[in-house]
Amino acid sequence: MNAQSTTNPLQTAPVGKLMIKFAIPSIIAMLVGALYNIVDQLFIGQSVGTLGNAATNIAFPLSTSCIALALLFGIGGASCFNLAMGRGQKEDAPYYVGNAATLLFLCGFFLCIITQLFLTPLLIFFGAPNDVLPYAQTYVRITSIGFPFLILTTGGGHLIRADGSPRMTMICNLSGAVINTILDAIFVMGLDMGMAGAAYATIIGQIFSSVLVFMYMRHYKTVPLQRKHLKIRWANTRMIVSIGMASFFNQIAMMVVQIVLNNSLKHYGALSVYGESIPLACAGIVIKVNQVFFSIVIGLAQGSQPIESFNYGAKKYDRVRKAYWLASIAGGTISLFSFALFQLFPRQLMSMFGSGSESYYQFGISYFRIFLLFTFVNFMQPITSTFFTSIGKPVKGIFLSLTRQIIFLLPMVVILPLFMGIDGILYAGPISDFLAAVVTLIMAYVEFRSMKKLAQTESAIA
Repeated sequence: MNAQSTTNPLQTAPVGKLMIKFAIPSIIAMLVGALYNIVDQLFIGQSVGTLGNAATNIAFPLSTSCIALALLFGIGGASCFNLAMGRGQKEDAPYYVGNAATLLFLCGFFLCIITQLFLTPLLIFFGAPNDVLPYAQTYVRITSIGFPFLILTTGGGHLIRADGSPRMTMICNLSGAVINTILDAIFVMGLDMGMAGAAYATIIGQIFSSVLVFMYMRHYKTVPLQRKHLKIRWANTRMIVSIGMASFFNQIAMMVVQIVLNNSLKHYGALSVYGESIPLACAGIVIKVNQVFFSIVIGLAQGSQPIESFNYGAKKYDRVRKAYWLASIAGGTISLFSFALFQLFPRQLMSMFGSGSESYYQFGISYFRIFLLFTFVNFMQPITSTFFTSIGKPVKGIFLSLTRQIIFLLPMVVILPLFMGIDGILYAGPISDFLAAVVTLIMAYVEFRSMKKLAQTESAIA
């Protein structure tokens, strides 16, 4: 164990340099994942229009479910692997990676089958109006074929990063996004294939990225991966799931809120001057743009994960604390920038996704400025939730991941519109963001006080 601990750069290299090494590729990888959705919507908005924008929003819960499964087994497997290596358990560590890789692909395959079998009921459940449903059906029927490859690429990126190769994670994701963007331009704009063209471009990029992930996993650096490591062992799977559950629940919470939000926008939009489709289209744009900001924050959190996991396992608590604060400082900076962007340039952001009526712009501008009013504090919850997961305290991570979406936002989306109409949906955002930030601050403060006492106790014993 001592030999492993003293030679691993996660314990010996400067934390700031490690954060740059791991966080920047993680951020790029997350941004690339966001680009899969936002690039499609950019081309669809310009080619198809408002109904196409609304359709991508209806399809978004399925993309979120893919990310949820990818994070469940990807972050879970990566965290377990790093914790095991930090403790010197080199024989057991590769089972976490192998089991995670197997589960990633199998879950993607089953999700694809379920989507194909129940496509129309799912889209109606997600809130698709009659005029939007055909566009959503065309898009999802094709993109669901890529679910196994999307989940393997996203989750596999975390396993590759845990092996000390964050640049390879970036390459896997970036290559697929570049292919998607080029083919979007060809299929959607050049060949006028509309929703189908955007969907085909997406799955081709995802397949290419997944091939790169598969090729890397055959030559894992830290420990050799063998066929026996791919066979499911329930003890390892339970650990993977318990550690990855916080990130999984965070995405599932987002999916549940998206479904309720879509149906609320459809219902209250029909009662307003905007109608059913405009609120759905605007919400889809705001969610996708905000996802870019959130991708940077989540990338920072994921970049800190191997540093926090390994050093907590090695009982180097000062390094754990420093990694968390560096991620928080960077996250706070990007949050302030995003807040200014959303408040000052909402119309320009809306215009990137095609033109619309004045009502379309009016609702979209209000959505940006009101719903995202507390963007400048939103970095705290994902960074702290990942921190708890990284140090092997998944229950706290799970609870924290549920605060913003399920505990606060979901009730607000249901209750406030009863009194305020569709405007109540807009104000649900900042209220839930503020409350989640308060809870996050309290939990982080208590945990770091506990960690400080633990370090003092172990120092006295030594």
